[in-house]
Amino acid sequence: MALSNKKEIKTHWTVSSLLGGTDTVGRNIKTEFDLIALSNDGLTKASLEALIAFLGIPRKQFVEELLGMSVKTIERKKSDDRLDRHTSSHIIEIAKVVEHAVAVFEDEEKVRDWLATPNRALNNLCPLELFYMPTGLALVNTILGRIEEGVYS
Repeated sequence: MALSNKKEIKTHWTVSSLLGGTDTVGRNIKTEFDLIALSNDGLTKASLEALIAFLGIPRKQFVEELLGMSVKTIERKKSDDRLDRHTSSHIIEIAKVVEHAVAVFEDEEKVRDWLATPNRALNNLCPLELFYMPTGLALVNTILGRIEEGVYS
């Protein structure tokens, strides 16, 4: 029974918790419309930092390669400063794919490893390398769906 509790804890990552939890996000996330409202309001730097911490990748890599921003721009912001709508939306979409990966692999470390490992189904790119654009996020999400259904290619 202790093993199932451990598994339950590991798989309980939601978009909200990946972005720092309700206190950091500032609202309960129950529907896609809540995510749209959150994007319109702008995520805080603290939410961005929470997602980066979960992924275990350098801030510079995430900000410059995935968001296409200067890391200096982010570093100048205070923890409660809000990001623009476009950047917030992109970060939310990344968190949604990461949430799906956690549901599929049921282990945080496996998620981090899978995201950072070249994948044949992704033309030998790492899933993280595709997070910079919506098409790449959708492709990674599709591969996660295949893994979930046992049709991994």
